[in-house]
Amino acid sequence: MSTPDLEAHIRGTSRYIDDMADPAGLLHAAAVTSPLPHARLVSIDPSQTLDLPGVVAVMTAGDIPGANQIGGIIQDEELFAETAVHFIGQPVAVVVAETSHQARAGARSCALELEELPAIFDAREAAAAGELITAQRTLENGDVDAAWDNCDVIVEGSAETAGQEHLYLETQAALALPEEGGRIKLFSSTQAPTAVQKITARVLGLPMNLVEVEVTRLGGAFGGKEDQATPWAVMAALAAQRTGRPVRLTLNRHEDMCFTGKRHPYSSDFKLGLKADGTILAYEVHLWQNAGAAADLSPAILERSLFHATGSYFVPNARIHASSCRTNLVPFTAFRGFGAPQAMFVMEAAIDRAAEVMRISRSEVQAKNLLNEGDAFPYGMRVERSRARRSFGEAVARFDLEALEAEVDSFNAGSKLTKRGVAAMPVCFGISFTNAMLNQAGALVHVYTDGSVSVSTGAIEMGQGVNAKILAVASTTLGVSGDRIRIESTTTRTVANTSPTAASSGADMNGRATELACRAISDRLLSVAAERLDISPNRLAINDGVVTVDGNPKELGWNELVWNAYTKRVNLSAHAHYATPGIWYDKETERGEPFAYHVFGTAILEVTVDCLRGIYTVDRVRMVHDGGRSLAEKVDMGQLEGGLVQGLGWMTMEELVFNEGRNVSDTLSTYKIPDLPSTPILEGHFLEDADNPKAVMHSKAIGEPPFMYGIGVYFALLDALRAFRPEREGVYDTPLTPEKALVFLHGNR
Repeated sequence: MSTPDLEAHIRGTSRYIDDMADPAGLLHAAAVTSPLPHARLVSIDPSQTLDLPGVVAVMTAGDIPGANQIGGIIQDEELFAETAVHFIGQPVAVVVAETSHQARAGARSCALELEELPAIFDAREAAAAGELITAQRTLENGDVDAAWDNCDVIVEGSAETAGQEHLYLETQAALALPEEGGRIKLFSSTQAPTAVQKITARVLGLPMNLVEVEVTRLGGAFGGKEDQATPWAVMAALAAQRTGRPVRLTLNRHEDMCFTGKRHPYSSDFKLGLKADGTILAYEVHLWQNAGAAADLSPAILERSLFHATGSYFVPNARIHASSCRTNLVPFTAFRGFGAPQAMFVMEAAIDRAAEVMRISRSEVQAKNLLNEGDAFPYGMRVERSRARRSFGEAVARFDLEALEAEVDSFNAGSKLTKRGVAAMPVCFGISFTNAMLNQAGALVHVYTDGSVSVSTGAIEMGQGVNAKILAVASTTLGVSGDRIRIESTTTRTVANTSPTAASSGADMNGRATELACRAISDRLLSVAAERLDISPNRLAINDGVVTVDGNPKELGWNELVWNAYTKRVNLSAHAHYATPGIWYDKETERGEPFAYHVFGTAILEVTVDCLRGIYTVDRVRMVHDGGRSLAEKVDMGQLEGGLVQGLGWMTMEELVFNEGRNVSDTLSTYKIPDLPSTPILEGHFLEDADNPKAVMHSKAIGEPPFMYGIGVYFALLDALRAFRPEREGVYDTPLTPEKALVFLHGNR
């Protein structure tokens, strides 16, 4: 189903915050930020800044009327630093001026006196120094210590997974408008309008009903605008409140890359025990998360890492330790996969090491240990409607993995300097916010007397197609064509107390709320039709804009029915609320059911390596994915392919580099993302007969699970590299850049 929103994206006519016309009296804001990773803030002297042309005001912590606190999960993050700075790029003040150029010039001129302090950048070092965001958490099932004695093979190793830049098309942006009665209206590039509303109200000392946040769409987010959009919106709002004039704050690309959080780097140690036939008996892992200088969403991300530490496999005896470590880097934040990719990579590394030692294929170990129906995860939840083995088996059969592995072996035997590699990558990903409170959504639907329909939800369109899915739900439920329906911009005034569009649950929850609201209106309309036709309502339906009796159309169309209902004073509006049932988790016992359901799938990945130069290509990726009953198959296919490519980037080329706390990969000349030439041939298939009763219209979430297929690229490359250097032990350090490949191929000779 085509939608105006998708068509606007394709044509390049979508309007974002920076496209909005300048309101009268507009000012521009720019942040004054710390040049040091850790220092005592001795003083701020804005005098020379205030003397610059166009500068209207400089605001520091002392100018905040409410609380100088923007922390979400943990209250440990100031809007403006007061006594100390903890990372390069931490805001200290905001400069407001007539133009953006003048604001940035003012920000550069603001005099800061700083007394440098020791800094920590490594997660393991932070843990050793006791710098933890929260206490270490441990999940455990079975008897790990006893299980080691029953293992025929035990392998150990370490893994490093690097961070990743979100690099959304639209940078962080906000426009704040002061309104009468002390109200503030904010247009924010955020995934979490309610969070922006709540924290803006906190900082400005206002009740939430005096702050409205509106979002039409985002030019990408990937998690980078779940919490990280907040400070820029709050700064704009503060400036608007203090000056009484509209204020725009938009980061340029360099600022966005330097000042905002990214995917968390992880350092990990693993130990895996197996029987001689490849059956996994025991697994122990410690995950050290580099959280950066403040909590942000790190505790929740670490929790999802814990829940996904065993990947797609059943492990009867597992012990998973996880530590969120405070360092002097920018606070890391949500990113597609939300901690699961980092943990799943370690599990795949352990399997790779075991297969290497046992001299069997990775796919053999993988296939042996895939989840079965009723298997328990380490946190106690049991697998329902497991499609781990089905998706893996279908991928192996459809793409003839056995023949492909034989073909690759034959090629490598006959080729000296060019080697091929192949890997299978199964995925199991839980769908829901792990915080039960967030698993709720609302929708407001109006049917107007001319038959047109308005749908408002808390979902944010980020280019992922959630509006197309909500449109499909509304159209199907009401029985009218999509061209009658308008999906409204998201605003806290229309649908309040919304959860972020994240956790791959946007369409699930908001779609279900839309379905409930539309069903309520449809039932009222059918009661009107039943009275008019003198027929029982249970025989009636609305299909293609016409009332039908037992499936046969009657001469009663949608417009006439709507008008008839209005004349009878029938309510043509409905608000609905949906709360995902059955979600719970006890952090004291580390047991519960944090997910509504799981998504499964398998990818087969092929690569070719030039062993003389270390360069490589990802040749082909073929996927079998558990997508439920799709609400919009073209949208889902786009997410399947896009997620894989983004995961490929994380595994191979997106190298986030810090030097003494400074991001030196802060431009697109120093930070490489996948482009068309680096994109492989992609082939995606959805499992048939894979309905999901736990989500709207038997669909399944699609946003995050495909990202993890990209992990398989790493192991396909490692397969090819070891074909050239079979004596070398596998190394698990992402991203596997050509430079690292060259070291593996020719180092230590």
